[in-house]
Amino acid sequence: MSKIKRPRAPKAKKNPKELSIHGDTRIDNYYWLNNREDQNVIDYLNKENTYREAIMSHTEDFQASLFKEIVGRIKQTDMSVPYKKDGYYYFTRYEEGKEYPIHARKKETLSAPEEIMLNVNELAKDFDYYAVGGTSVSTNNEILAFGEDTVSRRIYTLRFKNLKTGEYLSDRIENTTGSAIWANDNKTVFYTRKDEALRPFKIFKHKLGTNPSEDVEIYHEQDETFRTGIYKTKSKKYLVIVAAMTISTEYRILEADQPDNKFRIFQKREDKLEYSIGHFEDKFFVHTNLAAKNFRLMETSEKATEKANWKEVIPHRSDVLLEGMDIFKDYLVLAERINGITQIRIKPWKGAEHYVDFGQEAFLASTSANYEFDTDILRLGFTSMTTPTSVFDYDMVNKKLKLLKQQEVIGDFDSKNYKSERHFATARDGVKVPISIVYKKGFRRNGKSPLLLYAYGSYGHSMEPYFSSVRLSLLDRGFAYAVAHIRGGEEMGRHWYDDGKMLKKKNTFNDFIDCAEYLLDKNYTRRKRLFAMGGSAGGLLMGAIINQRPELWKGVIAAVPFVDVVTTMLDESIPLTTGEFNEWGNPKEKKYYDYIKSYSPYDNIENKTYPNLLVTTGLHDSQVQYWEPAKWVAKLRDMKKGRNLLLLYTNMKTGHGGASGRFERFKETAMEYAFLLDLMGITE
Repeated sequence: MSKIKRPRAPKAKKNPKELSIHGDTRIDNYYWLNNREDQNVIDYLNKENTYREAIMSHTEDFQASLFKEIVGRIKQTDMSVPYKKDGYYYFTRYEEGKEYPIHARKKETLSAPEEIMLNVNELAKDFDYYAVGGTSVSTNNEILAFGEDTVSRRIYTLRFKNLKTGEYLSDRIENTTGSAIWANDNKTVFYTRKDEALRPFKIFKHKLGTNPSEDVEIYHEQDETFRTGIYKTKSKKYLVIVAAMTISTEYRILEADQPDNKFRIFQKREDKLEYSIGHFEDKFFVHTNLAAKNFRLMETSEKATEKANWKEVIPHRSDVLLEGMDIFKDYLVLAERINGITQIRIKPWKGAEHYVDFGQEAFLASTSANYEFDTDILRLGFTSMTTPTSVFDYDMVNKKLKLLKQQEVIGDFDSKNYKSERHFATARDGVKVPISIVYKKGFRRNGKSPLLLYAYGSYGHSMEPYFSSVRLSLLDRGFAYAVAHIRGGEEMGRHWYDDGKMLKKKNTFNDFIDCAEYLLDKNYTRRKRLFAMGGSAGGLLMGAIINQRPELWKGVIAAVPFVDVVTTMLDESIPLTTGEFNEWGNPKEKKYYDYIKSYSPYDNIENKTYPNLLVTTGLHDSQVQYWEPAKWVAKLRDMKKGRNLLLLYTNMKTGHGGASGRFERFKETAMEYAFLLDLMGITE
């Protein structure tokens, strides 16, 4: 790229705005970009897009071939593994050349005629963006409820379809989270609305055939740090309202046969008390951190649900994180994270327990669609960095796995041609940080090959060692791909999360840099061949690590990056802000303000050489507002030294998740991969 004469980079105008608190004043020259209705803002974003296109114009053919290659590995005509619920087998399928799924079902047997519930291709044909939210069928199997988003702000309109006649009902409910929960009378649904900051804050009850303006407000979450939602228990006996924030939860329950009665509190909210519930026969199981950092399992009568009545079933263990549970007539199934990997534990109500043996060291396993109560068969999902996504039925009596489907990778893919490794890097404070690595066989640890290091590291969200057919486009061209399981996630237990948030957030950034140093020290790559990538809160990570150690990285991709942390966390009108004070800290308190300001990427840009940088965002992003990456790029462009690339791509039609549809989003992936490969001189 350096040999090509570059066009002049856009230069955003400066309009200084003073932002003062705690006796400290920050000057934000680009605050004016915070207005998607301002044509000057749109013009600037378009100029940045035009500049990126010009800089990368010589890779257009390569991008096209990468896109074709990525899409070419995906089986065009495909179908999910059917799951059984209430006498029907449900599945989604795709037709060749189509972007969207077809939701369908068959009654009682898989040989029965197919009933198409929704052909999303038809629904989406008049929209630039179209996404279906949660689909749910009434208890009598006759009415389908679904949400549709045509803007990419994750604000859905609820619609209803009569599955017997194929007609859409006149009921349309706007500004929802996209899911409807059915009472057992087949005519009452409950749904969640969002406030102006897109926080789910109210639960309403709707009777089919009535005007939504007459819907009854059932619950209003007044605390702006909490979000709310509603679901039905697997037993179908209870409707459950949940109110949750990062370190506290509260549940309300109501018999689903009595939708006009009042919900009652299960256990009143308490600071730092987290719990979730599952119903079985005449009791509830409670998954909770009550006196248990790594969580334990309790049980209680459905008539006496306060914590004073909870009795222990599975005790707390300092070395095992209890992640979740599935309840069956004869079994309790537990997901337990042990040494960074989730294991599936089968505990019969009577008899000896055991763990499912997958025969691999590092993998991602999870329970899947298990709606039937009275069964010995457990539906499981499985993948590893070399094993395509697989669906198994597991016989909990005979301890046998039956492979139902493995993701088909079109072409000459053979998992035996790839190898994965698991390492532990020692961080600067002595903590051992896991790293998962995958590469194509033939890769040599001589420092001559490029490596892409990826991480997230926030919200207790664990990054798993999973397979990606898309990633093969890098591996087949000599890249190694590594995931740093840094603190801020929950891979190694709840303490892993606690040690990477609030006033310990810098552990996240230090861990990532120390993992990079480990890979360099072990000769997996060299500095001129080392790349980094992260998105959203992982984009914050990218901003922090290039401020700290810009010389480490040949190139960095920051996708929808959360980089203006101080300003965003001070603005409670922005989606997600109030609910995340227990993740980042509330900068209205000086100790958090000072700490956040000390690492916030936007506030710590310096006049120095930064690595080649590609930044992506969506104009309608509901999670990280587009102006954060736009401002960050504008300030970097003004302050950075040298001629390394600085590119901003704004998708003017989409939000946080990128393009809708099955294939369209991979055009952005092809652009990102072309950026990385071109920096290594790889052009085909």
